[in-house]
Amino acid sequence: MAARNLTTKDAIEKRRSIRKFKSDPVPDEHITALIEAARLAPSGSNTQPWRFKIVSDDETKAKLAVAAYHQSFVAQAPVVLVCCADLHGYFEGITARSQDFGKEGALEETMMRVLRDRAEQLKMMNVQDLAPGIAFNVAIAVEHIVLRALDFGLGSCWVRMIDEQKIKDIFGWGNSMHVVALLPVGYPDEAPAPRKRRTIEEIILE
Repeated sequence: MAARNLTTKDAIEKRRSIRKFKSDPVPDEHITALIEAARLAPSGSNTQPWRFKIVSDDETKAKLAVAAYHQSFVAQAPVVLVCCADLHGYFEGITARSQDFGKEGALEETMMRVLRDRAEQLKMMNVQDLAPGIAFNVAIAVEHIVLRALDFGLGSCWVRMIDEQKIKDIFGWGNSMHVVALLPVGYPDEAPAPRKRRTIEEIILE
């Protein structure tokens, strides 16, 4: 299916959490385009900690559905993206990127010192304690995927109710990989109505 070239506004307004998918396979080039959208996302200090496992085989999808507390639609989706944060890669990246910023003149010297000090402090902390904070970067990349998917008529659904350890066991991952979310992707077989949202007045602080 050709890309629809939606405006960003269109994509934001049309996005829905899809939990029922058609059986039609998703072309590899569309999945590549989704990962490319994630690759271009911003991240703190340009550390780019996101990593994605592309799962399309029925056996592994069934295991992921069990690890998502038996949410069956996870297994039904043609493709499931396992969205992760590479914790050790983050630490390596924050030091390297701080040096890059210095060469590029992107930051004042005072901010460079703060960034270097922060990098050293983070290295002294328990990597698992830092995982939720690092996951914010991955969340930005995942939302890029969610919105880009609409260009191809694809739907998706954030799945955060997961047993992370079970997912890590499926793939043999250690503590350096933090599973942020599962993202089932496919052609929607439902058209949910928009859910009620707060008004602009309710979300702007006085």
